[in-house]
Amino acid sequence: AVIRDILHRLADRCPTHVLLWPVPVQGEAAAGQVAAAIRGFGAMVNPPDLIIVARGGGSIEDLWAFNEEIVVRAAAESPIPLISAVGHETDTTLIDFAADRRAPTPTAAAEMAVPVLAELAALLADRGARMRGSLAAQAKRARERLETTAQRWPEPGRLYEPVAARLSEIAARLPRALSARAAHSRADYGAVAPRLRRQLVEQRIAFSKDKLGSLGRLLTAAHPERPLERGFVRVTDRQGKTILHAGSAREAAALSLRFADGSVDAIVDGARVERAVPTSYRPARPKAAGSPPQPGLFDE
Repeated sequence: AVIRDILHRLADRCPTHVLLWPVPVQGEAAAGQVAAAIRGFGAMVNPPDLIIVARGGGSIEDLWAFNEEIVVRAAAESPIPLISAVGHETDTTLIDFAADRRAPTPTAAAEMAVPVLAELAALLADRGARMRGSLAAQAKRARERLETTAQRWPEPGRLYEPVAARLSEIAARLPRALSARAAHSRADYGAVAPRLRRQLVEQRIAFSKDKLGSLGRLLTAAHPERPLERGFVRVTDRQGKTILHAGSAREAAALSLRFADGSVDAIVDGARVERAVPTSYRPARPKAAGSPPQPGLFDE
């Protein structure tokens, strides 16, 4: 009868899925099984949202299982909200004090467990209407503020008039400024161009002179006849081939000795020499122009 009353009241108010865990509600084994049922709901993978512990009325002895410590502790430790609906309104057991709520009857427990669906729908409809009205009122006020602000704004064209006028003035002055700048630049270039060209030419000529002088000095220093001025002699055969070794001189026999002031012919190894060479010979210093010619080194 208790189960039928709860299911009937739930169906009237708000149809709800119900899990039933049947246990004995009086007798020696009742307390352990009631406590096991409460703990079993809390250990489920998908536990219910609410537990109702209910039974019909009876004597204090019939309801004694709900005074047992094991039941009271299970109700107090339940992780799921629990409604105690044991007996009638005048019946009181210790589980009533450990539960989250106490219902006077099992039917009242069903009424506590779920709202009236129609009333809930009406409440939601009312809240939705109020929300829409509030949003509409806020939108209206925002629109009015926007319109008021827009009326105070100047026309868009007037905002850009100063900038447009300044831009037109700059655009008109720019070609004249560029032309004037180009004319000044041409005049400045015309004034300095001849001087720059002259300086550049002079610098190039001076550089070329320095380079030519350096090459001339190098050529003079590297000339093969230059050592002859310091007392060296160039030995060649009669065909003009330079003799570098004594053996080559013996093979040639007839030699030509090139001095700074002229050449003489000679014969190697005691052969007759066409011009005698003084034993104490020193190169003569060049004489001034117009002086009589000096005898050759091998003149007799």
